Amino acid sequence: MQNTTADTPAPDHNAPDNAPWDMIVQSGPLMITAIHAGHTIRKSLRPWLELGEVDRLREEDPLTDFFLSAGDTLFRANRSRFEFDLNRSADMAVTTDPDDTWGLKVWNPDMPQAEKDASLALHAEFYAAIRARIEAMIAEHGRILILDLHSYNHRRDGPDGEPASPADNPDIDIGATTMNKDVYGGLLDGFVKTLRAAPLRGREPHVAVNVRWEDGGNFPETMHAEYGDAACIMTLEFKKVFMDEWGQSADILAMQDLRAGFLAAVENARHHLSQMTPAQ
Repeated sequence: MQNTTADTPAPDHNAPDNAPWDMIVQSGPLMITAIHAGHTIRKSLRPWLELGEVDRLREEDPLTDFFLSAGDTLFRANRSRFEFDLNRSADMAVTTDPDDTWGLKVWNPDMPQAEKDASLALHAEFYAAIRARIEAMIAEHGRILILDLHSYNHRRDGPDGEPASPADNPDIDIGATTMNKDVYGGLLDGFVKTLRAAPLRGREPHVAVNVRWEDGGNFPETMHAEYGDAACIMTLEFKKVFMDEWGQSADILAMQDLRAGFLAAVENARHHLSQMTPAQ
């Protein structure tokens, strides 16, 4: 993988704020979300931002939106997870405490309460919008599948340090802690098998289930609690083998391989879902 040598363009601080997210709604039982894909920060918050551009990018999930087109309802967050973290509960979604952000000092602790409240309003708006869409999908299809896409770092010791143990850090870790295996175990097994069958840069990818995290975060946990077996929810964590997590370059061929495997796994899951009776 080659690192880019070009300088990072300075952000245009006069540019208008982009939309906090995009949601594309199409008929079908599959929702795919990339709730940590965004990177921008709204203008009113930027004076309080203390974390540098590249350091912030390292803790976001860039390029996870590359896989969204496989779904029917597609959701992409455009703003950084540090503006409002959609995978945390409201009490933790906006924080100025470095202990909540892996020791990183993201925000000046004097950030005004009005700015925090504006971020929390967007957090609440997301959950209202996503509930409405999920309920419409369940009403139409009986059962739905939600795939929440993330990525994670595995070179915490720096760009020249040893990567984390591959045994404990799979190329793709599927979070299925809330899943009722009696109902969706076959779908999960087929999903894993299909991902493993798709080569990643000439080798079989290491695909595991529930290895790195005890849960998928607030978003999937909340949706499962509210909709039960009517919504099969899986969190996919892609190890950043598709990019330089200490820089700004991507391995395009690795991304294409991961996408090919993901598309095949989604088609398998669609077929499985179509053969199931609607949830009661």
